[in-house]
Amino acid sequence: MGSISQRTTRVRTAWLLLIVLGLLGVLSGRLFYLQVIKSGKLLKDAEDQRLREVPIEAKRGWILDRNKRPLALSYDADCIYAQPPQVKDPKATAEKLAPLLGMDREKLEKLLAKKTAFVWIKRKATEEEAQKVRQVALPGVEVVQKAQRFYPHGDLAAHVLGISGIDNRGLEGLELQYDSCLRGVPGSEQAEFDSRGLPIPMGEKRYIPPQDGMTLVLTIDEYIQHIAERELERAVRENGALRGCLVLMDPMNGEILAMANYPKFDPNHYNQFPVGHRKNWAVTDTYEPGSTFKVVTAAASLEEGIVDKDTRFHDPGFILVDDRRLRCWRPGGHGDQTFVEATENSCNPVFAKLALRLGKDTLYKYIRAFGFGETTGVDFPGEAKGILQASERIKNVELATTGFGQGISVTPIQLVTAFSAIANGGYLLEPHLVKEIRDNQGRVVKAFGRKVKRQVISEQTAKELTLILRSVVENGSGNRADVQGYRVAGKTGTAQKASQGNYGQGRIASFIGFAPADKPRIAGLIVLDEPTGSSRYGGVIAAPAFGEVVRDVLRYLGEPPKFELESGETQVPEALQEAPNLLHLSREEASKRLKQAGLVPRLIGEGPTVVDQQPRGGALLAPGTTVLLYFDQNAKYNNYRDSLLVVPDVIGLTPEQVRKVLTGLELELVPEGEGRAVGQEPKAGSKVAPGTRVRVRFARAAGEDG
Repeated sequence: MGSISQRTTRVRTAWLLLIVLGLLGVLSGRLFYLQVIKSGKLLKDAEDQRLREVPIEAKRGWILDRNKRPLALSYDADCIYAQPPQVKDPKATAEKLAPLLGMDREKLEKLLAKKTAFVWIKRKATEEEAQKVRQVALPGVEVVQKAQRFYPHGDLAAHVLGISGIDNRGLEGLELQYDSCLRGVPGSEQAEFDSRGLPIPMGEKRYIPPQDGMTLVLTIDEYIQHIAERELERAVRENGALRGCLVLMDPMNGEILAMANYPKFDPNHYNQFPVGHRKNWAVTDTYEPGSTFKVVTAAASLEEGIVDKDTRFHDPGFILVDDRRLRCWRPGGHGDQTFVEATENSCNPVFAKLALRLGKDTLYKYIRAFGFGETTGVDFPGEAKGILQASERIKNVELATTGFGQGISVTPIQLVTAFSAIANGGYLLEPHLVKEIRDNQGRVVKAFGRKVKRQVISEQTAKELTLILRSVVENGSGNRADVQGYRVAGKTGTAQKASQGNYGQGRIASFIGFAPADKPRIAGLIVLDEPTGSSRYGGVIAAPAFGEVVRDVLRYLGEPPKFELESGETQVPEALQEAPNLLHLSREEASKRLKQAGLVPRLIGEGPTVVDQQPRGGALLAPGTTVLLYFDQNAKYNNYRDSLLVVPDVIGLTPEQVRKVLTGLELELVPEGEGRAVGQEPKAGSKVAPGTRVRVRFARAAGEDG
């Protein structure tokens, strides 16, 4: 028994020794792991626990115009923060601090009592508020300098620049698009604290400097932007429009010189404005372009050889496509006309015919080639693609209406980019807003140049279409955009505005053009959404604003005005003179004054006195320049009330007889029922425009056979 007991004791002792040795081995390994392998990380973690930091944000990079003039900059401002572990009495501190900062005491107390090492109290404090906080010297509450964004020109180019938040991050516009470049790298101030959250005397302190953001140099020209915003605001206000936009581009390289929207907002105080005012709808919104889109149909037709400038058309005021009658904007139509005249007159039936001749596949090929149905690639967030109906859903009626700009939606930037392809000889370019990115030492990090996406039409077609578009301004619906000395080429547009699947009473008036036509320096588009004035035609209200922009911008760019001689050559005049203001003068007196000034009068309308003139009084003109004088509102606003028809009495006639009578008068029958006519709307004797629908109710007499 004794030997067994001794043997058991030795075994147990051996096992106990092995267990102890094993535990010592584990502890030794763990100690080695912590002291040797993980020592660096643990030391850093310990330091991080002791070190508390106050973030120092980098100064956001500046945004400059193309001539290096500042549009957005950053400056140091006073900000107030707290370190809650150092605040001994949050309630008492809040009571003292709240009245100094104009803040709610309870909200402030909650901030000061947070279980965190750092909280912002007020990021944009005034100098007076910061000085008061320094004077009271509250434990745990400090003042620090922090970079703030500032836009020195207020609302100028605000929709392009966008906004940045109080956390130094871009929220909208170019501030958002290039946020990673502008934001920079934040730094910090660090100091050691004990376990109670109190600073350690003579403890370690660190300063990590921030790296300021890069600088953007835009393609925007501050002065041209001023001109664009001034004329756009005037046009929107004078015509009671809901909103407007104006885009100017260098058609040779895709650089955007100005991008204006109205209503405006001040990015320094963006919270004081409705969110809708901040939208850059020149890039983000779509609309039906109306007649400005006829330029695409014209380009395709010329390129495909189905039309030339002398091709003749007849416009009775409508075109029948399947079971639909598509009307011209002018009651009674334009009659016989060449293709150039049809473009000058902006004749819908002619462009519907061209679309049908081209066919769906060919027209769509050019629409897509001009960049519609896809983004342009402009460096701005939220760009829309536009709306292009699926080709398989396009029937003859939809094809015809697409030919004159109805049933398709585009963005203003898409239309300007497409139009620039005509100005530059047929090349679709990628538009851009940023010219260069520079580091905080002023060195160019990245430059953005001309980027060709594809050739859309031949140079010959572009030249031929330019001559036609010049004729639209010189002789047609775009005459109010003409600028003496600068050959403007362009196209007017007046589109019905779609609402809930139908076309309502709202209109969109626009004008698109470039100048000088022979060597373009600028291409641009102005759009007025829902004008409510006495006229809503693009040629009447948008074209003059475009002309004013062209005149001032080309003068600013140093482009000398040129005037045509009888020989067809051009010359730069030695002296220009101001056009006299002729408003309210009689026909004889207005003509006399123009002739005395060496100018040529062109009288339009039948009224006794001048109600408007083009160019306006004060414009600088060369001797021999023609001045348009309008003598009544019909002439001024292109109203054609003299073409109205009298609705005949068709009561008692059969459907076939009614159809013959109405068709002979260019009226359209909408029958209801069978038998003989017993009612009609409009009533007999009413005056209506050609193409008006006359609803006639038919009924059979009692006992009449079916």
